Amino acid sequence: MKFGNGCWLLKEGVARFSPQEVFEYSIDEYSVVLCAPTGKIYGRGSTLGGINLTIRITSPAPEVLRVQTCHYRGVVQKKPSFDLNLGQQPLRTEEDDETLTVSSGTLSLKIGKKNWFMQYIRGGEIITESDARDLALMKTDWHGDYYDTEGDCRNTYMRQQLSIGVGELLYGTGERFTPFVKNGQSVEIYNEDGGTSTEQSYKNIPFFISNRGYGVLVNHPERVSFEFATENVTKTAFCVEGGALDYFFFNGPTMKEVLMRYTDLTGKPSLPAPWTFGLWLSTSFTTNYDEATVMSFIDGMLERGIPLRTFHFDCFWMKAFHWTDFIWDADVFPDPKGMLERIKAKGLNICVWINPYIGQESALFDEGMEQGYFLRRPNGDVWQWDMWQPGMALVDFTNPAACRWFQSKLETLVDMGVDCFKTDFGERIPTNCVYFDGSDPEKMHNYYTYLYNKTIYDLLEQKRGKGEAVLFARSATVGGQKFPVHWGGDCNSNYPSMEESLRGGLSLLMSGFGFWAHDIGGFEQTSTADVYKRWVAFGLLSSHSRLHGSSSYRVPWLYDEEAVDVVRKFTRLKASLMPYLYKTAVETSRTGIPTMRSMVLEFAEDRNCSYLDKQYMLGDALLVAPIFNAESRGIFYLPNGIWTDFFTGEEMRGGTWVEREYDYLHLPLMVRENSVVATGATDDRPDYDYADGAQIRIYALQDGAQAEGVIYDRNQRQELAVCAKRNGSRITIKTEASKPYTIRLVNVSAASAEGADFAADGRDTLLSGGGKEVVVTII
Repeated sequence: MKFGNGCWLLKEGVARFSPQEVFEYSIDEYSVVLCAPTGKIYGRGSTLGGINLTIRITSPAPEVLRVQTCHYRGVVQKKPSFDLNLGQQPLRTEEDDETLTVSSGTLSLKIGKKNWFMQYIRGGEIITESDARDLALMKTDWHGDYYDTEGDCRNTYMRQQLSIGVGELLYGTGERFTPFVKNGQSVEIYNEDGGTSTEQSYKNIPFFISNRGYGVLVNHPERVSFEFATENVTKTAFCVEGGALDYFFFNGPTMKEVLMRYTDLTGKPSLPAPWTFGLWLSTSFTTNYDEATVMSFIDGMLERGIPLRTFHFDCFWMKAFHWTDFIWDADVFPDPKGMLERIKAKGLNICVWINPYIGQESALFDEGMEQGYFLRRPNGDVWQWDMWQPGMALVDFTNPAACRWFQSKLETLVDMGVDCFKTDFGERIPTNCVYFDGSDPEKMHNYYTYLYNKTIYDLLEQKRGKGEAVLFARSATVGGQKFPVHWGGDCNSNYPSMEESLRGGLSLLMSGFGFWAHDIGGFEQTSTADVYKRWVAFGLLSSHSRLHGSSSYRVPWLYDEEAVDVVRKFTRLKASLMPYLYKTAVETSRTGIPTMRSMVLEFAEDRNCSYLDKQYMLGDALLVAPIFNAESRGIFYLPNGIWTDFFTGEEMRGGTWVEREYDYLHLPLMVRENSVVATGATDDRPDYDYADGAQIRIYALQDGAQAEGVIYDRNQRQELAVCAKRNGSRITIKTEASKPYTIRLVNVSAASAEGADFAADGRDTLLSGGGKEVVVTII
């Protein structure tokens, strides 16, 4: 939100009340509380009236500071609030006549006592700061009346501004389809159903991260307004309505460490089960389908050697106008239980579509209305409208009884054989309504999705066990990463939409989320075979992979026969990479560092990576550069080092851009130097024994360098660990393993190997039968 009129003036009717000094303060082990008048105190007369701000500084964890500023402390705190892991970290304080410094770990906040300023400092360096006018209570309809009897309930905002340094770039704020770097953008944190081609977003997260190694979470579920180098091009501004502002400041010093600390507070991404990483196929949305159609798709995939793993039924598994009643449309699916059993007999898991809305024709509507399970209007009526489903109501997830009721309907489906749910919608949440527990509708607009997805996720954990729950969710807020997976929403079926989907995903993955998917081939319309095949390669080198459309099917043979080859090739490639991908996923669930990483997150010191949003790192070793054009041109940047083409073994020296042609069975998939990539002995399903028969592939090990890798089983137990070190012409490989494996030294010719059998395999050396330590002498 913008309040100014150029550098010096405010907009008409706007008044700013900023701290001018610290009048008094109190310090204890865990907090510092400041009384900060917004006018200079020249004498006793200056204390008679005016606006004071109370500022409380605490630390929930090392390297994290929380700053809470309020005008009136007596304002009732309305629900909901984010579900945070709040600890209590002792503070260190230092002061002199001019300043007060509050520290947690290596992060310090220095405040001017006589002349107000705030400086966030790391290791003696100011990483960002605000001056005497940046933190402010803003009034937008000010007439000079300090005796406004309505308090801060209208035309009042609390704002903070933080400086942006030279070369500083800002990222995050959730899944955004606008430019990846947020500098120059006004961002409204307000969930909306706007597709992937607008400034609206399904997943708004009031968190941003800086390439200077810090992050900020604005701790407000309601609308938050950000101005990233817009109103003032050297400042980030964020504000909320009302007279209080609460934010957390996270130190890195790396961006990865910022994400680790952020997810310590908001929750780590839960680890999806191994089967979820396989290929999902959908009925699509408005297409016609029955059991014969479904089985023809499943059999068609399996007969063509495509290892399909999950089948998804979209909306019309229920009768039209009856969404949601969780009752199979008997005219189309007369034997749903038998059908699910027949699908499961083919080795597939099953997903069905749901949303949190109950249409007036639903068999559940009367029950929900009579029991008080729906949102209500202020006059007591059930809140209904005709958007999406005629006369639909919204389930009130602040009512525990409504949650149990909703779960009971889903439990019937789970007992029938459904394994997971696509939790669609959750964005168009009204604010002119009343919640069961008295929650503030303005705060609930964004927060509703958290309760909705948590309710379904909790049920799946109860029914299927911890580690087996998974959603395919569209909407999210802070903490939504605990209920994976999230997909990118409704995109068109063309290259620009493919590009914007990746951009939105990378933005979300810079905001604490660990896993992400998108509609392979695009959702709206039908893509060309060219776009479909390129999107397949991208989609199957994403953390999760689903073929889904709107008015047309997404089975590959409807495009052309080569599309079948492409889907088969990349589905099997992903399955073979599961030892590496699952290792990456386990680490994501422990650290909060995403599976799919923007180039700037992985190579923060390489300035060429700062704006890159058309390629990414899949884990720490694999660079993926999808092809976004009909000319088959792969255009990508390689950071410094030696990179190896995964498919051909060709080595390229980094620090440069590369442009070359690729057929549909290939794309730029480059392996970083000094990397270990474990591949499995199976390529026909994603869930198998990853360690048994695994191949440990070691790439471009440089003199004096070390490469490490691990393989986890499906219970996250380490089954294999390998460490390779090179010293001149000798490579020493130490391995801990209980099952047979081989080691491939890519592009390495060996003269001898002590402790293992070795053989040349093209340009590589293959080691087998090795013990705990193998020493290879290379030619």
